[in-house]
This record gives sequence, structure tokens and C-alpha cells, in this order.
Amino acid sequence: MTAHDSHPDIIKRLKRAEGHLKSIITMLEQERGCLAIAQQLQAVERAVSQAKKTLVHDHIDHCLERTVRAGRQSADDTIREFKAITKYL
Repeated sequence: MTAHDSHPDIIKRLKRAEGHLKSIITMLEQERGCLAIAQQLQAVERAVSQAKKTLVHDHIDHCLERTVRAGRQSADDTIREFKAITKYL
């Protein structure tokens, strides 16, 4: 079991993106049309973006909140970490 409930979903999204990337490489090698390739690239971009967004939200909702409630980190450090991770949204 992973430390975060969202990790299995993130892994699934990234594996899907990996499959799309492999198909894109094949499409390029077969000299397929640019429109079809661009559509597949867009699908990869969406999958990776959604995985990143899910990871960041999970960290904010669970890790930072848990840290603050348990008093394991100062408010200043927590705010600093919050600002750092939200740059990736």
C-alpha cells in the first residue's frame, strides 16, 4: 500500500501517458500525419498535467494539513512549503 491514496490513480495516469508516448514514437517512425501525432501528444500532456495536479492537491490536503495539525512544523515552514509546491499547479 502506498503512503497516499492518490498514488495508485497517479500511477495509472502515468502508465497511460507512457503508452501514448510509445504510440507517438511508432507514429513518427511510420511517418503518420502530424494532426494525429499532435492529438496523441495532447493526450500525454493532459495525463501528465492531471497526475501532477492530483499529486500537488493530495500533498496540500493531507501532508501539509497533517503536519500543521500535529505541530511537527512551524507555520512559517508550512507556508513556505505550500508556496513552493503550488508553483507546480
